[in-house]
Amino acid sequence: MDKEKQRTIRFHTMAVILIVIVAATLTPITFQNDTYYSIKIGEYVVNNGVTMKEPFAWHENLSYPFPHWGYDTMLYLIYSVGGFTGVYISTIIFASILGILIYFVNVKLAKNKIISFVLTIIVLYLLGGAMCARAQLITFILFILTVYFIEQFLNTKKIRYALGLIIIPILIANFHVAVFPFYFVLYLPYFAEYMIYILSYCNVIISESVIKSINKKIAKNGETEELLKKLHREQERHEKLKNAQDNRIEKPYKIKIEYNNNVNLLIIVFIICLFTGLLTPLGSTPYTYLVKTMQGISPKNISEHLPVVLIENIRLLLLLVAYIVILMLTKVKIRLSHLFMLAGLVFLSLSSKRHATLLYIISSFILNELLIQFLLLCHKDVIKKLEELASTILGIIIISTIIIVISVLQYRTKMNDKYVDENSYPVKAAQWIKENLNLDEIKLYNEYNYGSYLLFQDIPVFIDSRCDLYMPEFNDNAYMFYDFLHLNGWSFSNEKMEEKINEYGFTHFILINGVRFKQYIEDRPDEFVKIYPTGDIEDERFTIYERK
Repeated sequence: MDKEKQRTIRFHTMAVILIVIVAATLTPITFQNDTYYSIKIGEYVVNNGVTMKEPFAWHENLSYPFPHWGYDTMLYLIYSVGGFTGVYISTIIFASILGILIYFVNVKLAKNKIISFVLTIIVLYLLGGAMCARAQLITFILFILTVYFIEQFLNTKKIRYALGLIIIPILIANFHVAVFPFYFVLYLPYFAEYMIYILSYCNVIISESVIKSINKKIAKNGETEELLKKLHREQERHEKLKNAQDNRIEKPYKIKIEYNNNVNLLIIVFIICLFTGLLTPLGSTPYTYLVKTMQGISPKNISEHLPVVLIENIRLLLLLVAYIVILMLTKVKIRLSHLFMLAGLVFLSLSSKRHATLLYIISSFILNELLIQFLLLCHKDVIKKLEELASTILGIIIISTIIIVISVLQYRTKMNDKYVDENSYPVKAAQWIKENLNLDEIKLYNEYNYGSYLLFQDIPVFIDSRCDLYMPEFNDNAYMFYDFLHLNGWSFSNEKMEEKINEYGFTHFILINGVRFKQYIEDRPDEFVKIYPTGDIEDERFTIYERK
């Protein structure tokens, strides 16, 4: 084995180990809302199948689209074997797989190791809490693979990449149907570059057709002085147009346009993939779910759906500044398809907070290529020298020490965290409800943020973080999410508050201390009585009231 191969293996080994360490220390210990209902839905699917009926709220006859039934089932099976610890370990494994894939995709597409490793570590830190036990972690993995398969298919035309591109949307449609349309968005930059390339030669193509027409006339009517002059003029014009356009393509100022005939085959793969959404037990849900969600009021009221305020998102702001600086103030050039990809991801990131994660992951190889160009402009051997230094024993020791120290400091900030945050979820209150109330008879009012934990504890809920379930776009006359916002914030008039309480027939209310609705109830002691906490029971966060 030659020295170069030894250095490469040594560096890859170091990179994989350190990526796993970083992923493990960044994976949150405390679970989010979606984890609780995902486990419970997975259990329901295992026992009952995908029924398209809502099993956990006390409302009657609600339908539920089971948008990530595949992930929910997988998560439940993990939980049934290893409990919360198993879920946590599996999340670390998926986060590590994501990090390793980001690294090797960057290595393959940008053709370097050291910049790919550094960017992978940065991306993992940018993702941070997004690497949690939710279906999005699986789609992060699938999206980075999608970009890799597209790029490799265009470069090699190998059938295995086309098969991968067909399998991925099937997985997305069953694991996280909400992002199914975004899969197809990833193809558009390549189609757009292809079309613009063709259009850029439009005058050349027209000139060629004129020459063919003249030649046909000559073949039909014989050579005449007028036709020969016309043919000669058009040939000269065609040559000038073609040379000028070739020069613009070969020596661009900033934006490179590349022609790839394999795009025609990619379009065929794209069309085939359009029908993969039918390979689910969910019917037409992959094609309608996102549209219905965006039509509702949830995009304006749920934090992760809200538009980004850049000054409040320093990570995204710094990344955008990095792109602007390197594109505007240096001599690097960017492929048109990559520019379209970057612009689209930036637009999505600014329109909704949760989409910023896609920008961090997918655009990493674009930033990688730009950085390499910049470094090579500074010094043609700089990448090679950096990789040689990083692959030495001393280089590996220094890099490993820095990453491990940072990771240890990162982990120390959360080492005392628990899987369930008792400040956010009614752990003691839920246990009290199960021991003291008849779950078959009560109609419990609860808040959006901890409804998932209650249903995880087999307590029928008024609402939980599956907001789509409680909107008229998915269930006719279902306004629970809308009513929750106004009840919890006491933004209805007093008469309307009373009307809504009667309409739903609430018998009990569990409220986190500090919400306005709690004050509404406490102002009416003749109607509501506090039943928890009482006596020697202590709970500083949650209060339960019974309606007289």
